[in-house]
Amino acid sequence: MSSLTDRYLAATLRAVPAPRREELDAELRGSIEDMIEARTDAGRDADAAEREVLNELGNPDRLAARYADRRLQLIGPTYYLHWQRLLRLLLTFVPALAGTTVGVIQAATGEDLVPAIASGFGTAFEVAVQVTFWVTLAFAIIERVEPSLKLPVWTVDQLPEVPAKQDMTLTDIAASAALMLFAAAFLPWQHFWSWARQIDGERIPLLDPALWRSWLPVLMAVLLAGVVFELVKYRVGRWTWPLVAVKAALDLAFSVPVVWLLVNDRLLNPDLIERFTWLQDEGNLQSITVIAIITTAVVLVWDLIDSGVKARRAG
Repeated sequence: MSSLTDRYLAATLRAVPAPRREELDAELRGSIEDMIEARTDAGRDADAAEREVLNELGNPDRLAARYADRRLQLIGPTYYLHWQRLLRLLLTFVPALAGTTVGVIQAATGEDLVPAIASGFGTAFEVAVQVTFWVTLAFAIIERVEPSLKLPVWTVDQLPEVPAKQDMTLTDIAASAALMLFAAAFLPWQHFWSWARQIDGERIPLLDPALWRSWLPVLMAVLLAGVVFELVKYRVGRWTWPLVAVKAALDLAFSVPVVWLLVNDRLLNPDLIERFTWLQDEGNLQSITVIAIITTAVVLVWDLIDSGVKARRAG
């Protein structure tokens, strides 16, 4: 287990510009050791002396701000870190939850898909702005009224463990695998439980049902193979060039058929296009196709570059 000093330095230096970390690590470590030695020479227990020194140095985020010459005064130094922590927490899920809810409700009540998605994104943006404004206003008022808030005092017991140096984490692997499983589950879902309906209420598959005799099983297999790849990647523990090659093969095996189907107008269900007249308007379907192709290509290129860079760094 890492020492309190190691944990304190790791928590401090993560918020310092990378070029200065090595220099500051040596400087700060030397200062801490000197302060601890002065106390132990006076008869203090080494562990107790270490805790006293680190508690006197205070919150590592505040110390890092001084080293980085970064002012904590958007709200004020007293409440800045509390404001930042709360705002980050709320913005991680509140806008996304609100936007998703609005988009799903509008799509389920018969709204066209594109306007429903646009409405969801618009709602998410508005909620993010509102959350930022009201949280900031509340902290600004608290700072000026200065109530006797009994905020928790920082101690070394709050220090996290020094993170292990690794190219990938279980969280990243789980997120990637879950995304692929979701995509694989979407293919049968859109066929049997599509939100799109005919006038008589019959569900309309989003993708061409004829593709079940050709490309859709292949795409599902590629996605499931991607899940297996994520598990293998986690077991290896770092990016290697063979893993990059397998990743590239899987990405191409999925992206190339999708782009080919889009280019040849064979991906979407013809009944879906016939049901929603706005898709038949001049240029609408073509614009959606172009956006989908560009998005697929950008994701493919980015994924290949990212995995290649990580493999080179790991090597």
